[in-house]
Amino acid sequence: MNQNRAAIRYAKATLDYAVEKKAADAVEKDMRDIAVTISENGELQSVLESPIVKSELKKSALLEIFKDANEISKGLIQTLVDNKRIAMLQEVAYKYIILHEKMKGEEVAYVTTAVPLTADLEKKILAEVKKATGNKVTIENKVDEAIIGGFVLRVGDTQYDASIANKLNGLKREFTNSL
Repeated sequence: MNQNRAAIRYAKATLDYAVEKKAADAVEKDMRDIAVTISENGELQSVLESPIVKSELKKSALLEIFKDANEISKGLIQTLVDNKRIAMLQEVAYKYIILHEKMKGEEVAYVTTAVPLTADLEKKILAEVKKATGNKVTIENKVDEAIIGGFVLRVGDTQYDASIANKLNGLKREFTNSL
C-alpha cells in the first residue's frame, strides 16, 4: 500500500475516534502543531525517517515534544510507532486536517506566491475556489520567492501549479529530452 493511502486511513480512523470522543477540534489543533513542528525542524524529520534510530527513542522524543497534546493524538503517535509507520506522522497530520475541514464544510486554500497577495486578488481567489468546491473557504498565503512569479494553489489533495519556476522546469525537461 502506498504511503499516501496509508496516511489517509490513519487520519480517517483518528478523526472517527476523535469525533466519537468529541475531541475532533482539539486533535486538529494537535495535528496542526505536529505538521508545523516537523516541517520546520529538519533534524526531527531526519530522526523520524531514520531506520537507525530506535522506535522507542522516536516515541519518547515525540511524546516529550507534544506532551500537552490530546490523548488521542498521543495514541496516534503510539500506533504509528507500533506499526513502524512513524515516518508518516506529518503526512497523517496533514490528511487529518483536510478530512476534518471537509467534515466541517470548510476548506483552506493554500496559495504560494512570490509576493504577498493583495486584498483584491485574495477576494477573487476566494470566490473561484468557493465556486469550485462549494464549501466555505479561507486562504493561507505563503510567500516563496523561489517560484519567481505566478502561484501554486492547493485545496485539499488538489494542487494547481501556475508558477514561473514550474514552467521553466517544464521547458528545461523538454529541451533535455529533445537533445
